[in-house]
Amino acid sequence: MDKTIIYQLFPRWFTNLNENCVANGTISQNGVGKFNDIDARILMSIKKLGITHVWYTGIIEQATKSVFPGIEPCNPHVVKGNAGSPYAIRDYYDVSPELAVNIDNRINEFCSLVERTHDAGMKVIIDFVPNHVARQYKSDAKPNHVKDLGSDDNTQKFFDPNNNFYYITDQAFTPNIDLGSGDDAYHECPAKATGNDCWNASPGINDWYETVKINYGVDPWNGSKHFNPIPRTWHQMLDIMRFWCSKGIDGLRCDMVHMVPVEFWHWAIAQIKHEFPQVIFIAEIYDTQLYRSYINEGGFDFLYNKVTLYDTLFNIVRHGNSTQEITKCWQAVDDIKRHMLNFIENHDEVRAASDFFACNAPKALPAMAVCATIASGPTMIYAGQELGERAEDAEGFSGHDGRTTIFDYWSVPSIRKWLQRKQLNGRNALRDYYKKLLNICLSEKAIACGELFDLMYVNQHLNRQYVFIRHFENDILLIATNFDAATAKCDINIPRHAFETIGLKEGTYQAHDIMHGTTGRFTLSSSEQVAIEVGGYDTLILKLKKI
Repeated sequence: MDKTIIYQLFPRWFTNLNENCVANGTISQNGVGKFNDIDARILMSIKKLGITHVWYTGIIEQATKSVFPGIEPCNPHVVKGNAGSPYAIRDYYDVSPELAVNIDNRINEFCSLVERTHDAGMKVIIDFVPNHVARQYKSDAKPNHVKDLGSDDNTQKFFDPNNNFYYITDQAFTPNIDLGSGDDAYHECPAKATGNDCWNASPGINDWYETVKINYGVDPWNGSKHFNPIPRTWHQMLDIMRFWCSKGIDGLRCDMVHMVPVEFWHWAIAQIKHEFPQVIFIAEIYDTQLYRSYINEGGFDFLYNKVTLYDTLFNIVRHGNSTQEITKCWQAVDDIKRHMLNFIENHDEVRAASDFFACNAPKALPAMAVCATIASGPTMIYAGQELGERAEDAEGFSGHDGRTTIFDYWSVPSIRKWLQRKQLNGRNALRDYYKKLLNICLSEKAIACGELFDLMYVNQHLNRQYVFIRHFENDILLIATNFDAATAKCDINIPRHAFETIGLKEGTYQAHDIMHGTTGRFTLSSSEQVAIEVGGYDTLILKLKKI
């Protein structure tokens, strides 16, 4: 089994080279990245980083305050930021026109990007947002056989199995935001339930007020499920997934899957995989009690490992928690470990180098090393992470929060400088570290498809280092990460059980550190400690060979 390594890339800002963006700037003021700008040279540089899949975020057309010829404009009062959220979908059958050089040719420009990505030796993932849509959902690109969501709804019922939405009957939409006045005002009556399961007509400022909840046949008042006959929404969503899979994509990252019934996923994923067997499904999910259900019943290939590993690594780096806690993370998901997607950054989380996480990029490197090497499941990085992006800007709708905005038109300093200096194949110490680490994960079978032997239970004296073994057949890696700034001299115990489980023989071994290119030797014994030295915020990956 090959290891999957994903590069999340947000085209809206990835190739935007504007050095003079202004807070709350419009598309004409701040500019926007384009599909066509992500050329073969950029893609090959990403490939060399050790990437197998590119997740293009914000592809499907979202609600926006920008106006484009031939496309009916959105009411700006129900759009977050000038650019709009990529998770407030306006048209499930179209790409965002802002990302195209020729708006009339936008879907072909996206398909060309898919082809270029494949030519570079990588696969393509895009978002599928099944739980909610923009308040003014309207498709101008839908196939002839498709009707818009909500067009056949009975708006006099709060819940009907054949409705696409839920309706707060006889009440107007009155959120705790300004809906404008006069001709510019936004009107909605009856109000539709809001995307984050807000079942009243007055969502608050922190609700997903720009979105509408989609009805899959579950009555929220009593939890009853109305799945026979199959609800209309199920067929419509399956058609949307088929549409995008037919464009040659290789995966769908599915948003907030636990807010959509697992029965739908069981029904839909099986059909997609029958027609498009190459397509993988990634679940954004935060309810740990549902993990196994969404794998075994739902059919998902991979799940976000946020609540266990990400949160634990964050607290070790940010708050100085003990590295002993990492053991609990893999134990909690050991039976589904190959399904867990590890990361320390994505668009929802603060940047690892930001003042809200590690405060600098090197301090987060041991967390990234654990994330990448602890399991054979996929690993993900977020564009700019490998360049130490600190997200210091207050872009507009997104304030200074340690995240790179998904709501505003913006240019990301670290990526902009990397592109402007034509450093695609040049030297960058941090990026080189990521490149080394990720390519080791691809090439070493002990990481890509091997097993874990955690050494922490016999090394209780370690609280800022994490040591473990990865092994596959005759390949054995001893891995040690150091979460401290100072060099750590560690005396490592290897228990008799490890020798028996892995098939190690006691004696002298050559130890080649494949992270740094150095070679040494030491004696492995269940009765003697192994003395190793790990630099500050560094990782050793020692490939062992019996002498």
